Amino acid sequence: MQANQAYRFALEPTPAQERALRSHAGAARFAWNWGLARCNQRYAAERKWYSGIDLHKLWNVEKKVNPALAWWSENSKCAYQEAFRNLDRALRDYVASKNGKRKGRRLGFPAVKKRGRCRDSFRFGGGTMRASGTTVTLPRLGTISTHESTRKLSRRLENGTARILSATVSRTAQRWFVSFIVEVEREDHQHPAPGSAIGVDLGVKTLITGVDNASRILAFGGPKPLRAGLRNLRRASRAHSRKTLGSANRRKHAATLARIHARVANVRADALHKATTDLARRYETVVVEDLNVTGMVRNRRLARVISDQGFAEVRRLLGYKVTKNGGRLMVADRWYPSSKTCSACGERKSSLTLAERLYRCENCGLVEDRDVNAARNLLKLAASGAESLNACGAQVRPGLAGHRALKQEPGTAQAGQTGTVARQRATPPRTARP
Repeated sequence: MQANQAYRFALEPTPAQERALRSHAGAARFAWNWGLARCNQRYAAERKWYSGIDLHKLWNVEKKVNPALAWWSENSKCAYQEAFRNLDRALRDYVASKNGKRKGRRLGFPAVKKRGRCRDSFRFGGGTMRASGTTVTLPRLGTISTHESTRKLSRRLENGTARILSATVSRTAQRWFVSFIVEVEREDHQHPAPGSAIGVDLGVKTLITGVDNASRILAFGGPKPLRAGLRNLRRASRAHSRKTLGSANRRKHAATLARIHARVANVRADALHKATTDLARRYETVVVEDLNVTGMVRNRRLARVISDQGFAEVRRLLGYKVTKNGGRLMVADRWYPSSKTCSACGERKSSLTLAERLYRCENCGLVEDRDVNAARNLLKLAASGAESLNACGAQVRPGLAGHRALKQEPGTAQAGQTGTVARQRATPPRTARP
């Protein structure tokens, strides 16, 4: 079975190579702004935009006759081509979001990218791309050293079980990264622990609380990196805000502030990856809740803590790791009362506040941690008769008796709906843009 997989490496470029990286990022930013201006001009006259291919054709003509664009050959042609494709995709996503055909938050019209105010990134869609030892080879940039070994990818490339499709270079907190999208040959295999299952409850106190089919209780505490680094973050933010706009001192403090934010994100990502990898390898069936994280962060008292834990990221990581290990992910409906239901007798409470950390059942007398009680209820859904050969399990909201659950990809169906939503490609509207 062929599948796409990403490999990301931190780069250690020389000063000359870093200048070339910044030049390519600037070229991609210029191509985006150039194409956006042409699209706006055509829309004002004809009420439609250029496609990515049309912009590329216009650019090939313009760069040869405009003396101000004589510098274009200093960078790879992929930097311009991929920028036009990104702009085309952004315009289509804007139209789909405006027409209600794209899920998620409402997208705005693509904006002009300003130097220092947008993320530096560019992509290679072709050319010589290799990974060997502690180096990677990219078009026009040559061989660049990496911070860590690339042996996992290089071995696949040598064995012929992987093929690099594209490479995206980006900068985060003064450090450059390259991310390869690789087509790999992946064999279908059975999970090493067939029949194992676990119910997973996400919480503010403890990030992940799980109960498996052997009645073992697992707990993964979140590191809460934002809370740990909040003091340094506030101090760096105040120092940055006091510096003169456009000064070198302000740029220096902006880099310090970016490094703190990057460290917070890295600590959180490391903890989430370790916890989700452990769950995916140990259990064939994992049951999680479909939490309304967007609605939860509207609570100003809990927004920072919920964002610091990374609930949505846990769900996303489990979505592909469980499938990769030969298991399945079952997603309980967000209206399933896992916390309010007694795991012993099934009695349901009418209300349960967040301050009540112990679940006390008035019917059978059960007294248990609320997160453990919720995990037990989620575990029971693993034996609800859902399909065993689906990608990510089924919708398990209690419904009519005798109705079988349907498959669902994580994140593609809203509450009460099932099935995978096909990506829509909308055509530019004929009416004026609001």
